[in-house]
Amino acid sequence: MSEFSDNERKKAAKERHIELEKKTEITEHIVHEDEERMKEVLKEFDRESNTRHFQGIPNTIVKYMLVAFSIYTLWMNIFSSLPEQIRRASFIGVVIFMAYLLYPARKNTAKKINYVPWYDFLLGVVGGGCFFYYIANFQAIVARAGRSTQLDMIIGIIGILILMEICRRVVGIPILVVVTGFIIYAFFAGFSLRRVISHLFYTTEGVIGTPLGVCSTFIVLFILFGAFLDKTGVGRFFIEIANSIAGAATGGPAKVAVIASALQGMISGSSVANTVGSGSFTIPMMKKTGYPPEFAAAVEAAASTGGQIMPPIMGAAAFLMAEMTGVPYSNIVIAAILPATLYFTGIFLMVHFEAKKLGLNGLSKDEIPGFFSLMITRGYLLLPLFVLVYCMMNGFTSSMSAVYAIIAAITVSMFRKDTRMSFSSFLEALENGARNTLGVAVACSVAGIIVGVVTLTGLGIKLATGLLTLSGGVTIIALFFTMIACIVLGMGVPTTANYVIMATITAPIVIKLGIPMLAAHMFVFYFGIVADITPPVALAAYAGSAIAHSDPFKTGLTATRIAITAFIIPYIFAFNPDLLLIGGSIPQAIFTLITAFIGMVGISTGMEGYMNTPLKLYERVICFFGGIMLIIPGVVTDVVGIVLVLTMFALQTIKVRKTVRS
Repeated sequence: MSEFSDNERKKAAKERHIELEKKTEITEHIVHEDEERMKEVLKEFDRESNTRHFQGIPNTIVKYMLVAFSIYTLWMNIFSSLPEQIRRASFIGVVIFMAYLLYPARKNTAKKINYVPWYDFLLGVVGGGCFFYYIANFQAIVARAGRSTQLDMIIGIIGILILMEICRRVVGIPILVVVTGFIIYAFFAGFSLRRVISHLFYTTEGVIGTPLGVCSTFIVLFILFGAFLDKTGVGRFFIEIANSIAGAATGGPAKVAVIASALQGMISGSSVANTVGSGSFTIPMMKKTGYPPEFAAAVEAAASTGGQIMPPIMGAAAFLMAEMTGVPYSNIVIAAILPATLYFTGIFLMVHFEAKKLGLNGLSKDEIPGFFSLMITRGYLLLPLFVLVYCMMNGFTSSMSAVYAIIAAITVSMFRKDTRMSFSSFLEALENGARNTLGVAVACSVAGIIVGVVTLTGLGIKLATGLLTLSGGVTIIALFFTMIACIVLGMGVPTTANYVIMATITAPIVIKLGIPMLAAHMFVFYFGIVADITPPVALAAYAGSAIAHSDPFKTGLTATRIAITAFIIPYIFAFNPDLLLIGGSIPQAIFTLITAFIGMVGISTGMEGYMNTPLKLYERVICFFGGIMLIIPGVVTDVVGIVLVLTMFALQTIKVRKTVRS
């Protein structure tokens, strides 16, 4: 009997083992399918992910070339004492060669394995060679002081044309159209071909100007930091933390998406990549809970896009803003806190009232990890972020702050076996960092052409004067025209290059209206970023719709509605910089935050048409108007807003009680 029982137990144990193996295989298959699906979506909507495929020896060669490029950038920023022109030219020269190696002229050719056509090799070598010609003849070019030779002109023209072609492949056509328009304007303004090429190619006012300078220093290091941080598993940790905080709440999965995307977005530097990365997990979860596909995709897109304005990192734009404005990094972080808080509060409340309207519940307790257990076991993964912010706040340069943060990321990964970084994953981080740098570097170098034309022709002042004339001197109309310009110029452009373009072209217009510099830069940055969710070119929304299998245009419109605060807040801090906590006291800041939060409740209920019960049209208008009044700092506006919102809340409470009694 005992022998029979032992055999039965062994048999049962074997069956359980087989069943567990089957479940593991199914799970791995699903994960693999999700990863493949994510890659396909990224290739469709994120040009930076649409690279060639290599296998075997060619793959090894490409991998170690990218690793070597990352090591070179580290050496250049930590140890090199080369002149700035040589550093920048060598950086973009290598970027162009690697970009032609990885990015095909057409999407369909990217599927071919180990295939790089001869003309891409030629373009890469010649394009990179143009910048190394500058390096080899640096002293002679400087000595000529703008008196360029015929060969200089030929090299400059070829270099700019090849750069523009790789920009088309990596970043897209919209920014290329803008750049072409600026170059044509330079000729119409009366400047000769020799003067234009000399200015754009051989000075630090053009291709190798400030945008590329900041990209080759702290932006590339920040991208490397993000690649190393990703290898520690911090992305998954963000999702689990968000799940533990909001998973059980009303409509929990959508709130999880908001929190996770805010955390992930601030370090990703790409709204589209963030949407696909976290959305592959959150969007199916939202749909399963009962959210419509368009709403699920829109929430993820809006939150992922908002991650770019989330302090303390803001997708590296905070460092860039400090560099371009001369405003201390700490001031920029403080100024960004309240607007970002209001943005995500608005999305969070939209999600909440949509869930109440649809009668959706949260996740079960079994599906939610414990917050404190997560923080105890994996909270150390946040230490590199604290190191980065601490260094920036205490006077370290942006470059060295990023270097120390990279060291911290490698160090904390060793704390546990499941996060420990092996030598192969260390190399993968260097490789991924280099890959992610290519698109940003190309965008920044092309943005340098825009900066160069503006400095050469004085176009910035002319644009500002023309816009003021067009608006009739009415500030609100001028700001509206600027908003439209920012959304158009920001279409499909990475966060850092996006900000460079806005800071160069549109920020001077806002400053000319008499708005403080920091408020002006924040204004144009916000509207440049929301281009990713604003139709017709709403790449983040379209990427989310591909995962949710929803209508892309409807998803874009829904994302715009959910992120409505992003279209309101910049106007408010443009007229009243108190919202940026500039010069105010702490009690005043707390009071502003409280009233603004109540205002967001009013705006959200007005947009969703639901508070405790469905709202009629006039009730929605009252809620929305009251919310706007509360967001605008001021005693009169606060009193009006509180009266309107609390009146609607009281009426809703009475209506609910009557419904219960009946």
